[in-house]
Amino acid sequence: MSRAAVPAWRNHCAMVHPYTASQHSGTAPASSMALSASASSSSLRSEARPKNEPPERCVLVLQGGGALGAYQAGVYEALAERDIAPEWVAGVSIGAINATLIAGNRPEHRVARLREFWEGVSSRLLLQPPPGRIGEDLRSLYNASSAAQVAMFGVPGFFTPRLPPAPFQPQGTDGALSWYDASPLLATLERLVDFDLINTDVAAGKVRLSVGAVDVATGNSVYFDSADPTCERPISAQHVLASGSLPPGFAPVTMDGRSYWDGGLVSNTPLQYVIDQPATDDLLVFQVDLFSARGAVPRNLDEVAERAKDIQYASRTRMNTDLIAQQQKLAEAAQRLADKLPANFKDDPDLHALLNAGSCQAITVMHLIHRSKLHAQQSKDYEFSRQTVRDHWAAGRADVQASFADPRWTHRQRKRGGITVLDLVPPLGSRN
Repeated sequence: MSRAAVPAWRNHCAMVHPYTASQHSGTAPASSMALSASASSSSLRSEARPKNEPPERCVLVLQGGGALGAYQAGVYEALAERDIAPEWVAGVSIGAINATLIAGNRPEHRVARLREFWEGVSSRLLLQPPPGRIGEDLRSLYNASSAAQVAMFGVPGFFTPRLPPAPFQPQGTDGALSWYDASPLLATLERLVDFDLINTDVAAGKVRLSVGAVDVATGNSVYFDSADPTCERPISAQHVLASGSLPPGFAPVTMDGRSYWDGGLVSNTPLQYVIDQPATDDLLVFQVDLFSARGAVPRNLDEVAERAKDIQYASRTRMNTDLIAQQQKLAEAAQRLADKLPANFKDDPDLHALLNAGSCQAITVMHLIHRSKLHAQQSKDYEFSRQTVRDHWAAGRADVQASFADPRWTHRQRKRGGITVLDLVPPLGSRN
């Protein structure tokens, strides 16, 4: 078979995941599989693994959410300070960018590369906001002004407006399919990421990377995965850009005849993909979401748009964890039933199907969710001012610190199987 005849998913290290566009109406706003055994065990020794229990495989799952992604960088910095190093990082959209910055750098350089990226994209909006004591309304006005500047002029090292704009571009070209040119992001990723590290065959020190996109022609979710054994094309900046090409802001990324858009068009979090992959070890998943399903009832149209966006993008995580918990309950009920059945039923295929519905390994999900402050607006996912980026980063650090101090974490006991979800971040109103 010639290279041109090889299916696109093989060329791109892509694994088609069984989501379709009809299953999810939300869109994303705008490296062997593990570390060495010694590094893996030490990464979870101090805080993240109870005594007398086998090690867990640590996974970092990063949702899409544009400028809010600085929160994920703060989360990673706080985890790194506790010597917690992920063996696998999966992301969608801005989560894919953060994931690539982590997987594509040595541990000692990851936080610095994340900071370089986020300070770079916020370098045009350095004006300090009004002091908080003046009031939330002025901060809201500052944020809205910053977002408007992004819409007009783009983001350094990320994207620039197309000139002439899309309606005046030749039909069928990238210019006609999008308002912005995201080629600056390719240059930024090539500068900050060691893709050879992501694609190396040397297991020691390598972090598995999975980034989610959607096939424009089929509407199916596709994951570009550095651990895909069928991979014939190494993971590159193009794959990461595909994961974050949200229409109509950005044009689809075409590779070997297939066009890809932002993975959040189908599912804004890769949690289900991670859990669906074959595994024998228990998993400790740090699921870092940028939109909260819970929030106040809106009072005006801007708050309506913000609240709708939060609900739309947060729903997939809840559905994933609820489904896994239901499957585990079904398997446990099937086991109780099997214990009551005559011996001649032990090889019944229907019974085995029910028994296998749940997870044989224990999955613990620490759910870290960015709760927006009062001055946040519906444009929060493209508000890249320096101060707001720093606020998001600080919030990520604070939420990790609060979660690790919670007795439900410090005294947790792992189940024999199934999923445990820990959402330990206190509501905004209860923080000091």
